[in-house]
Amino acid sequence: MALISITLSSKKTTSSLASHSCRLASVLFLFLFLHSKTCEAQLSSTFYDTTCPNALATIRTSIRAAVSRERRMAASLIRLHFHDCFVQGCDASILLEDSASIVSEQNALANSDSARGYHVIEAAKSEVEKLCPGVVSCADILSVATRDASIAVGGPSWTVKLGRRDSTTASFEGANSDLPSFRASLETLISAFDAKGLNARDMVALSGSHTIGQAQCATFRDRINANGSDIDAGFAATRRRRCTMVDADRGNLAPLDLVTPNSFDNNYFKNLIQKKGLLHSDQVLFSGGSTDSIVSEYSRNPSAFLTDFASAMVKMGEIEPLTGSAGQIRRICSAVN
Repeated sequence: MALISITLSSKKTTSSLASHSCRLASVLFLFLFLHSKTCEAQLSSTFYDTTCPNALATIRTSIRAAVSRERRMAASLIRLHFHDCFVQGCDASILLEDSASIVSEQNALANSDSARGYHVIEAAKSEVEKLCPGVVSCADILSVATRDASIAVGGPSWTVKLGRRDSTTASFEGANSDLPSFRASLETLISAFDAKGLNARDMVALSGSHTIGQAQCATFRDRINANGSDIDAGFAATRRRRCTMVDADRGNLAPLDLVTPNSFDNNYFKNLIQKKGLLHSDQVLFSGGSTDSIVSEYSRNPSAFLTDFASAMVKMGEIEPLTGSAGQIRRICSAVN
């Protein structure tokens, strides 16, 4: 009996240890799971609520004034945010100017003589610095400014998650390789956005920002002079009046949406269906390919477009942000501290 008792006791002890080990493993797994989720969720819409509670209102006032002075600035700020996030993530690297240690992204092909609005972000940063020196990053100011610019021209609003920090480096090479060209094919566009965690629907929705803004003749003159089957002949003729193959016309501007160039609406998609996309990279969204159905949906349902645009902007704003102790909070946006 003693032997049997010892054996039973040993089995109970083994069973108890096994049960305890399972509980420990479960607790450890839960800890690691929650820790990973905490690491993923470092951006927060309330990030500055205690450290700089008036930051967002100050940015909004500054951006409204800038768009009021020049309505085109809304489109420029949205594009600036896009060109920032697609290179090294949303880290305000595009705002850094040339220095002894930095080759600016502003000199890259997609940005040179076309990206604009740097001074608007710098002005907003200056106002915020007066309130809370060294607290709010340029990357966050650019993200908030983009949302406020959209609202200022009748576009959608969205909740901006905050807590980004500023890069101390720029990537001229990245700007040349990662930013989609106005000559890009549909497959290239889908691939470029997919590499940043954005799907085809996000890509089409974000392209809808071309419902406002203007493009330089050099970016669309090949298209309007090619007599291609993917462009409305009357539309091409109208665009050729101020955009010929003569070099003097290269910088002439034309609205991306000829119908309602100053309103954030869904006419951009209606234009594509009528073969009136100004850029090649616009028209390929409706050219017998996989995104035709999305363009058709947005042309019929403006609320779907606005909702999806806002959602895609939130996703884009979360591309590889610097958080925690990474990077820095720049005192001015054009240079590292």
